[in-house]
Amino acid sequence: MSSAIVQMQGITKSFNNIPVLNQVNFELLTGEVHALLGENGAGKSTLMKILRGVYEADAGEIVIQGQPVQFHSSKDARASGISMVFQEFSLIPTLTVAQNIFLTREARGKFGLLDDRECERRSKLLFDDMEVAIDPRATVETLSTGFRQLTEIATALSQEARILILDEPTASLAHTETLALFKLIRRLKEKGISIIYISHRMEEIFQIADRITVLRDGHNIITDEVSKLTIQEVIEHILGRKAEKTLQWEESAQVENPKILLNVKNLSCNRGVNDVSFSLYKGEVLGLAGLMGSGRTELVQAIFGMNPAKSGEVHVNGRKENIESPEGAMRARIALIPEDRRLQGLILMHSIKDNFVLPMIQLNRLTRRKLIVDDQKGNQLSQYYLEKLKIRSDSINKIVGLLSGGNQQKVVISKWLCTEPDILLMDEPTAGVDIGTKSEIIEMIRQLAREGKGVIFISSELQELLAVCDRILVIKQGKIEQELHRKEISSEERLHQILQGA
Repeated sequence: MSSAIVQMQGITKSFNNIPVLNQVNFELLTGEVHALLGENGAGKSTLMKILRGVYEADAGEIVIQGQPVQFHSSKDARASGISMVFQEFSLIPTLTVAQNIFLTREARGKFGLLDDRECERRSKLLFDDMEVAIDPRATVETLSTGFRQLTEIATALSQEARILILDEPTASLAHTETLALFKLIRRLKEKGISIIYISHRMEEIFQIADRITVLRDGHNIITDEVSKLTIQEVIEHILGRKAEKTLQWEESAQVENPKILLNVKNLSCNRGVNDVSFSLYKGEVLGLAGLMGSGRTELVQAIFGMNPAKSGEVHVNGRKENIESPEGAMRARIALIPEDRRLQGLILMHSIKDNFVLPMIQLNRLTRRKLIVDDQKGNQLSQYYLEKLKIRSDSINKIVGLLSGGNQQKVVISKWLCTEPDILLMDEPTAGVDIGTKSEIIEMIRQLAREGKGVIFISSELQELLAVCDRILVIKQGKIEQELHRKEISSEERLHQILQGA
């Protein structure tokens, strides 16, 4: 059996006298992929921040390769061979791949000048060793999401990392990019590199991990080999209760002659949308399926006025709408839950309440005489949705950037539900959230459809599309290739084959 490269024993941490970790133990073996699982707020991030030297534990011990250590900074952790690849990339888009990899550690030539060629040479050696083909001279902004992820890993390896922490590494990857990442992880394992893998995607955990540790409310729940567990058992350990079968398809009630809420005719844009026509019915969940870059996001952005149309028509509730901006879409009772909640969905430095009320202020629904904001009504609305969507926060005035990813996503959804839309465009609404929050969002989508809303749902997780959609449109290169009724799709594997053109 491999020896332990990391041992964290009795780790305890509190903030403002509120315990976040309570006597937590964690062990990572040499050449192991160890999945760290738990709901948002379970303590995973805090535990990893302690391992990386961002926080210091109140009690407990960290042992690296048999030697007790005390980390006072991330620099201390890096010196012990620990590096982390984050869900939100830290690369600078306008710099080259090589410049990003060796940022602040650049090779220097004569007279102390930067030696870009040497950085490029070293980067190529890293990529050759990883067995991936990335041009070190390419600017990061030209790379696919998958190649950006691999560049982040190369950056960590360039610092001679022996312990890699991967935080939601596949959240933004296409299926083929995920497979490429898994191949790399297996090669790194063979070289003795140890990996802590944080993800909410259970199927991936069972493909790539050797062992699992589950945290709940800052306590150890279980550590065991993947081969000895089932997905259902792991979910129940995470939730602390019997898991409802949320991702099983529930056929919706059929309505004769349903009302058309949204009718898109021959819509084309300069970016990603090419002669698209479809209808969305009252009470329907319509899925958009496609590979990364297929045009799914560009299509919902066009409907919401963020991707200008060059031709075509959009009809809402039987009326032709000329939607040229998000405000125009909002007035047509359309809401967009965007793909990137942190960049497009929230103002992170503002409070939960501020984020809730901004769309309402823009629609003049919280102002008196278009001048004075009705603060009391804003407080009431914010508190109502805080409780309705079970957002974990002690106050509507809490800064939204301090919330977990799942609770941030609930704030994004809530602020648009405040506007009482008829049509919701939901672009990857469950990305990067835990299994409990994912179940809540899926059930929320079903309830919105029952209430007569029309929902357009984008997800890279085919299981989710099959669980919640009545119809699915397959999009390739900005065009609708196929329309599928849910009854026609026999399995997740069959939908994957259709997306691959089989």
